[in-house]
Amino acid sequence: QVQLVESGGGLVQAGGSLRLSCAASGRTFSNYNMAWFRQAPGKEREFVAAISWSGGSTYYADSVKGRFTISRDNAKNTMYLQMNSLKPEDTGVYYCAAGRIVRTWRTSYEYDYWGQGTQVTVSS
Repeated sequence: QVQLVESGGGLVQAGGSLRLSCAASGRTFSNYNMAWFRQAPGKEREFVAAISWSGGSTYYADSVKGRFTISRDNAKNTMYLQMNSLKPEDTGVYYCAAGRIVRTWRTSYEYDYWGQGTQVTVSS
């Protein structure tokens, strides 16, 4: 089992920044590939960004490329999402997820463990 706890969400104006954190406990964090997904009201959960177990590979949704940066610190068992130039359409609940074997990186069913989510609201 891996327990994941997100933090860092909040209310921010368009153009602002937030940094999300995902703290992991349980099994060895560095064995897991990690990702961020988000879900807006009335919409399906969507992929935001992913990072390999070593941190050597990263993947982004086109909608956030150039604005968001995913990173991890295996010594601290923590993953981050730095979000800059936020837009109202970035509003939603942000979830972190962990998976041992991922192929597409962008599909939610590839991830075995999920956090409870943190709310991000971007006002215009």
